[in-house]
Amino acid sequence: MLKLRVMTAVVLLLLFLLALFALPVSGWIMLVVVVVAQGAAEWSRLSKLTGGRAYVFWALTLVMMLGLVWFDASRPAEQQVFIHLLVYAVSALLWLIVVPTWLMTGWKVANPYLMALVGWALLVPTGLAMMDLRAFDPSPWVLLFVMGLVAAADISAYFAGRKFGKNKLAPSISPGKTWEGVAGAMLGVSVYVVLVWRFSPYFSQRELLPVLLLASWWWVVLAVIGDLFESAIKRQAGVKDSGALLPGHGGLLDRIDALTSTLPLAALAILLQRIG
Repeated sequence: MLKLRVMTAVVLLLLFLLALFALPVSGWIMLVVVVVAQGAAEWSRLSKLTGGRAYVFWALTLVMMLGLVWFDASRPAEQQVFIHLLVYAVSALLWLIVVPTWLMTGWKVANPYLMALVGWALLVPTGLAMMDLRAFDPSPWVLLFVMGLVAAADISAYFAGRKFGKNKLAPSISPGKTWEGVAGAMLGVSVYVVLVWRFSPYFSQRELLPVLLLASWWWVVLAVIGDLFESAIKRQAGVKDSGALLPGHGGLLDRIDALTSTLPLAALAILLQRIG
């Protein structure tokens, strides 16, 4: 299984880098819309949205994404910023208040319509952040840096947990996750940030290192919350994976769970800094 996971991850990485650097803006936007649409299909399964309700949820998700694309193409920058901040504020509310409370109290949400709202708050800001972060200067390095940060945390946590994991992080939600894995993620992202800061021409300013390190540790917390939340939703739905799209990895949501809780807040922080 590990070999299959690694092979799939390598192929995905190559395809992602090719798309990130080679696709024009319009091509990248369409790719992001497809990713969000696939995520919506998997979320409808986890949410028990069956039959016509699943198609309506998927279609409305698609309309939201295409509506944001149309709005950006037809409105001045000032109006775009307002809408983007509003979308990211919904994501911040979800990940900083709703989801932590959800996980701590062990909520079991059976209402599929409420789950649909959560799905939109999870998927739409992630798609918008994938478009915004690629557009921010220096493009596309900002998006690559943030996604690399999440990947470094994920990989470090996996191997640290396998080697040293003894103390369970949240056994009732995800028995495989340990505090040792979290510590490994903290160490992994710290090494990643120092290497990027040392060798990248875009992030090498001396004053950036403390900021990047603090942000990376906070990002580990967000990534863990995103990972645990998807695990809780899968446990509630009674499934092991969100889908079977990626060999050895399950569904698309199984791969982007940590991105859904990190990319929108990264985009929000950068957007606020740039307009401030």
